[in-house]
Amino acid sequence: SFQNEINEVPFFDIQLPYELALKIFQYLGKTELGRCAQVSKTWKILAEDEVLWYRLCQQEGYLLDTSISDRSCWKLALKSCRARERTLKTNWKNRIGAVSQLQYELGKILCDVHSCDGVVIAGYTSGEVRLWDTRTWDYIAPILEPTHGPGDAGPQPHVSFVRINSSLAVAAYEDGTVSVWNLMFGREPIHHYQHNQRIQALALGSEGAAVATASGFEVKVESPNDKGFWQTTGTFEIQKLVNFLNLVPDVSGSPVTVAAAEDIVYLLKAEDPGKILHSVYGQPVTCLDVSAHEAAFGIKTFGWLLNEPNQILLYNLETSQCLRKMGSSIGDFTCVNLQNSPPNMLVTGNKDRRVRVFDLRKSESLCSLYAHQLGVSAVQMDDWKVVSGGEEGLVCVWDQRMGTKLWEMHARHPVRHVWFNSHSLITANIPDEKTPRGASITDDDFTTHRKHRGVIYAYEFSVDQLAVESVLPICRSSYDEVTGYNYNIGLAVPYDSI
Repeated sequence: SFQNEINEVPFFDIQLPYELALKIFQYLGKTELGRCAQVSKTWKILAEDEVLWYRLCQQEGYLLDTSISDRSCWKLALKSCRARERTLKTNWKNRIGAVSQLQYELGKILCDVHSCDGVVIAGYTSGEVRLWDTRTWDYIAPILEPTHGPGDAGPQPHVSFVRINSSLAVAAYEDGTVSVWNLMFGREPIHHYQHNQRIQALALGSEGAAVATASGFEVKVESPNDKGFWQTTGTFEIQKLVNFLNLVPDVSGSPVTVAAAEDIVYLLKAEDPGKILHSVYGQPVTCLDVSAHEAAFGIKTFGWLLNEPNQILLYNLETSQCLRKMGSSIGDFTCVNLQNSPPNMLVTGNKDRRVRVFDLRKSESLCSLYAHQLGVSAVQMDDWKVVSGGEEGLVCVWDQRMGTKLWEMHARHPVRHVWFNSHSLITANIPDEKTPRGASITDDDFTTHRKHRGVIYAYEFSVDQLAVESVLPICRSSYDEVTGYNYNIGLAVPYDSI
């Protein structure tokens, strides 16, 4: 081919070897390469070299797990990746896509929900734990088997907390028991342990295998050893009751836990058991999140007494130094998301009904979104949008740079879980009241108490979905059924076939 014959590339008034010319061209972006391709035939071949476009593709974060030999034309690959991203962004902004409810076990009430990469775990008052994989559209919900066998007398305890990562699922129950399942090895728990009292907090590492639980004045960390046998890698005694618990991600060696107990934040390591990261008497911690190197938490101050507003503090976990005090609000900070935020960014929700986005290099907020009627209960952001959930049951999607609301969605109970990636969004509305008064939820009467149950929504904005699947179920109906789509209402006159 012509390219194989090119050894020398005309570069203004000198001839350069092809490899050297390629090294110069690697500093150019897409637009400059396009302009260079119009100079001459030789430059066109150079500007469309696969190495250059493969590198551009990688720099922009596309197809990271592929090698250069996997595609024949990397310029086209980059073009299609960018087009897909644009379409996804448009779909997000205009709410184009499919939405489905992850419903299961009528008459049972949702206790806790968590998700990781589109796999959702939910625990119910029946003591059952369910999984959904929303990445496949024909998903069913397998039950994760509890440790106590079906022969055990009496009802199973409620589920208190559930957590999931790419390989493990964990559930903590009201009676202080904890079960761990491996998602690769079926539905039987691979590990099980017990606390004497009710569990107040549960944490699972975002990667790897480590589980931390807090009960009474004790924090326990469990993880498998080299041979794969689970064991207690640390037990920490704490003077106060733990409200929040997080495992630090990407830690080599024994797991590191950050625990907030009333007005003290502990950094719990096996070699340094009682290390206090932050403590101010009478200023309780109201929310906590941890990334690989930092911890961010909200503190409630004396407020009007000393004219000192509530703030978010950012600590470095290696040096234990307070890096920054951010924000000043009369309301308590109720949720903070540091781990899933873009670099140097952080998003918080507050009881004063505002969502605030902070740049970690400054102290004041970049934008403040007036969001919810009763206070914010869950937040997450990426480089262009913020998704927030409120105590009144509203989920809002915002354009972060414009500070405008794109759309909202309402359900009856407080939003306790929000998770999204580029093409999907999962939200969970979980009732505060687990045993509604006057609701004798019997197995033969499902419709009366649907309002008490809570709901999980899965949205899919992906362009790869079939057109028919992106239509809501009620619109896919053939209209020849006697019963309506919702609440099992019988229609007096069935629709004609259309």
